[in-house]
Amino acid sequence: MKAMILAAGKGTRVQPLTHDIPKPMIPLIHKPVLESIIELLRKHDVDQIIINTSHLAPIIEDYFGDGSAWRVEIAYSFEGHIEAGDIIAEALGSAGGMKHVQDFSGFFDDTFLVLCGDALIDLDIGAAVAFHKEKQALATIVMKDVSHDEVHKYGVVQTDHEGRIVQFQEKPGPQEAVSTTINTGIYIFEPEIFDHIPAGENYDIGGELFPDLVSKSLPFYGLTLPFQWLDIGSITDYWHATRSVLTRDFSGYRLPGKEFGNGLRCGINVSMNRDRVDIKGPVFIGGSCEIGDNAVIEGPTVIGPGSVIQPGAEIRECLIGNYTKIASVARLENLIISHGHCIKPDGSFFNHRAADICWLIDDSRHQQQFSEDNDLLVQLAHQTNAAPTQK
Repeated sequence: MKAMILAAGKGTRVQPLTHDIPKPMIPLIHKPVLESIIELLRKHDVDQIIINTSHLAPIIEDYFGDGSAWRVEIAYSFEGHIEAGDIIAEALGSAGGMKHVQDFSGFFDDTFLVLCGDALIDLDIGAAVAFHKEKQALATIVMKDVSHDEVHKYGVVQTDHEGRIVQFQEKPGPQEAVSTTINTGIYIFEPEIFDHIPAGENYDIGGELFPDLVSKSLPFYGLTLPFQWLDIGSITDYWHATRSVLTRDFSGYRLPGKEFGNGLRCGINVSMNRDRVDIKGPVFIGGSCEIGDNAVIEGPTVIGPGSVIQPGAEIRECLIGNYTKIASVARLENLIISHGHCIKPDGSFFNHRAADICWLIDDSRHQQQFSEDNDLLVQLAHQTNAAPTQK
């Protein structure tokens, strides 16, 4: 079976993480979300995959290549152009990207899947396809129920007693929403869907294609199945998704590393005396990390590969990116440290270089000496809502 994974968006709601990596490459415990989607597709015998790319496209294309390492065939549909040697992203919209592929090669010659590349799922794809074919549908959405205060983030779906979609609203306000059943970004289509997508236009699946299908009373269905779904639509979503994976709330996700008890998992080549470090799991420490004596690490926490946690540092409920050095005087809590930024779970952030606190948080590959200046420590404590330690 064939599938398309939508991966061309800029991921503006997940900035600043997406300043340096495409949204589908955001890691959940060091595995890109997109990789988990490809693994799921292969598990269900989907072995030909098109990925549309645009923003930071080479990162996706260089990582997955032709797909042979995942026992699938992967090709890419780039949306953009080169200008003065720079890659200029020009996404065509989710439906426009599909149409671009079809007009190029006629790739979609039978029932096919389309998935957004920014969610961790464990869907029974076979059951969804069987429903689609039983209904002789042109298009089918896999749906999920959410709380009333979350509907504004998604496309909202209303179906009749047979599962036929009678109304589709793209991100309505809670007062206008006709239901709390939402679009998960997982679709099944027949090739005839392209008769309803204009060529050469920026055209969106949720905002334009689906309302058009409803207005034409075409065979458009929605299906609700019991499955796990972790959306990575925002920094807050990413924060909760990572914690869900680490605490095993998302069952079946294979964590890397080796279990050492008390909720600690480590990669290889970690320099740490576990008898001299206060660890309360769940905590994952990546390979080639150095953890100093008397450090305090409380979970859920992830420490990226190659990081250095100096003696006495305290880290509570944080996601620490690769090659990060945390100074002995640091007291960090509820932070994402990634690509030079300190990010709070609500999405607010600051750049620690611009804030002149590289003495406290830096790249572990730098040889810079850490200062213990108390005034700067108070400044960091104010920015992170942590109590300063007096020297």
